[in-house]
Amino acid sequence: MSHVVWSQWEDLKVPEGFTSLTPKSTPLDSSDLSNISFYVPQYMGGKQALEYSRGMNNLKYLQVPNAGFDDAIAYLKPGVVLCNARGVHDASTAELAMGLAIASRRGFADFANAQRNGDWAHVRYPSFNDSAIGIIGAGSIASTLKSYLEPYDVEITMYSRSGSNGSRTISELDAHLPNTDIVFLVLPLNDESRGMFDARRLALMKDGALIVNVARGGIINTDALIAELNADRLYAGLDVTDPEPLPSDHPLWKAKNCIISPHVGGDSTAFESRGKKLVESQLRLLAEGKEPINIVARG
Repeated sequence: MSHVVWSQWEDLKVPEGFTSLTPKSTPLDSSDLSNISFYVPQYMGGKQALEYSRGMNNLKYLQVPNAGFDDAIAYLKPGVVLCNARGVHDASTAELAMGLAIASRRGFADFANAQRNGDWAHVRYPSFNDSAIGIIGAGSIASTLKSYLEPYDVEITMYSRSGSNGSRTISELDAHLPNTDIVFLVLPLNDESRGMFDARRLALMKDGALIVNVARGGIINTDALIAELNADRLYAGLDVTDPEPLPSDHPLWKAKNCIISPHVGGDSTAFESRGKKLVESQLRLLAEGKEPINIVARG
């Protein structure tokens, strides 16, 4: 079966008999989209990129370029298969999570402010080493993050819903939070994870602990987190927030002990080659009469 493919890559290699459409040849806001059967929304295109799928009457596969796919569920029509980009963003997201954690522990934000003021502000901060670390999630990003952490002198515990592959179950998390120095959130947003770190669970974290969120903002209750930060009890490194984008007057911007990056975990130069490679692999599988990988839902 052949497919009409729309993606952002002008040099995408498609199997013989497939048709490749791009923003240059087929602008989404002014073209007939009815023949598109395999759609890859523009990376970082947000809701608008997904909205175009509503005009694709022949759509069979919606291949989102993100690992997270919760926002795409609403666009699934009967007969449409949704695939995510599991594996594409592992390296970029894991390295950002590491960067946020080390920056927070070693006081990089304070040093940057001191530099702007010309202050030689020598302060002792906690080491990243000798930390008890909890990784909440056990997918490919979590596994990559674990491998990045292993050369450090840290104790790593992974938590997942199933407790598979050597991880603890999330039901055990509360018992261990009081002894955990750094918590990394790398799990999907769903009904079970939404608000997982509410006021009660944040209160279980030890004084001076750090929470790093590179998953989805809704996993943490924002108001409860702000209260803990401004009480000088917890620290946070956030690549995602709730709401998002964070309004300029939101109190989280000015909360103590908080470093915020604007949801750039997967958005590095590493995306282009990895994203295109995944899509080309998916199309080869379809050309061979096989199902694509990374299927996460069916309309």
